[in-house]
Amino acid sequence: MNKKTIKLLSIFLACLLLTSQAFTESPRVVYGTNNTVTISKDEYEYLKRKIDMLSKYELVEEARQYVQKFYYKEPDEQAMLDGAVQGLLRGTGDAYTFYYPQEAWKTLWEEDEGKYAGIGVQMLGDWRDSSVTVVRVFKDTPAEKAGLRKGDVFYKVEDIEVTTLTMQDAVNTMRGTPGEKVNIEILRNGEIMPFELTKAIVTVNNLEYTMLENSIGLIALYDFAGDVDKEFKKAFKELEAQGMRSLILDLRDNPGGWVELGVNIADVFLSNELLFYTEDRQGNQEKTYTKNGKSDIPLVLLVNENSASTSEILAGALKDYDRAKIIGTNTFGKGIIQHVVQMSDGKSGMQFTVAQYFTPKGHEVHELGIAPHIEIEQPEEDKTAFFDLGSLDDDQLKRAYEEALKLIK
Repeated sequence: MNKKTIKLLSIFLACLLLTSQAFTESPRVVYGTNNTVTISKDEYEYLKRKIDMLSKYELVEEARQYVQKFYYKEPDEQAMLDGAVQGLLRGTGDAYTFYYPQEAWKTLWEEDEGKYAGIGVQMLGDWRDSSVTVVRVFKDTPAEKAGLRKGDVFYKVEDIEVTTLTMQDAVNTMRGTPGEKVNIEILRNGEIMPFELTKAIVTVNNLEYTMLENSIGLIALYDFAGDVDKEFKKAFKELEAQGMRSLILDLRDNPGGWVELGVNIADVFLSNELLFYTEDRQGNQEKTYTKNGKSDIPLVLLVNENSASTSEILAGALKDYDRAKIIGTNTFGKGIIQHVVQMSDGKSGMQFTVAQYFTPKGHEVHELGIAPHIEIEQPEEDKTAFFDLGSLDDDQLKRAYEEALKLIK
């Protein structure tokens, strides 16, 4: 809205102010002489709020007009508008609040379905230093073929300096059409390393499972996406059919995802229990409970510093109720909840933080995490290693296996 328009609206508002007080609050419009219009007080207040709202964006419109008129080449107006919304949300300073332009909104749901075009990494942003780290490299992907590793820290994606605030922009750039090139730079052992990758279709597996010796079941849960709750229950039943006597649930490097999927998985281990509760800025609380029908199988939970969000909801409840022995290192500490909503255009969306969550006993998780019962660090040389599923060369898994054996003796 330009200054001339604002001025005209202000004059109109002043006229309304002089005439509206003589009328009741019942909605009506009266046409008088000299083309004057009289409206009710309610309608006046509504119009005033609208004008106040529009005036806040006068500078945005002014900038758009300058670019539209004087920029050295034809601007992409939609890209500018997308950037304006993204900038508005970025002003919260919250790494978990951001905008999904049309293409990003589309690829969000493609990834949730387990297949998308990209490079094939799972990323986690750290609120402590704003870094963004690779926590998983998917098999048979451009990232694996190029030599990216768990523990690599993103430095740049094309011309985007990657931090928690620009993480979604970087993700959007790395997604797209198979065959497209994307240039990235990562930090590894203090050295900046460049990579050129060719985007390809990436197939995501949300979990893997196997039976270890002595009928100890193992389910490695990589994220909370797609139909992972159904996949989990199917894996659990198959292990039970094989005679499983104890279960190790591996949530290491699981950055979280959809909370409702975590709730459905928690139903396997907790019956009619408070799983967590949220609290918004007004202090309103909302409680989430598990359903009836739990299994009493002995349970060991593996976590590490990259276990975040929904992983921590599950870990916090299992710890509060002494339902599982927790092994590993202190979890990440993402104790806030986001809503994901579609915008009114039907093509884009946004994610924003709405509340903080707490464990059933009221323990705060955000920026604190969940402490394990038994702390065991992975040796330095193994922190970036990928072990075969069930390999007891993995020191943390080996300790979890030993604890699982104790639970069935």
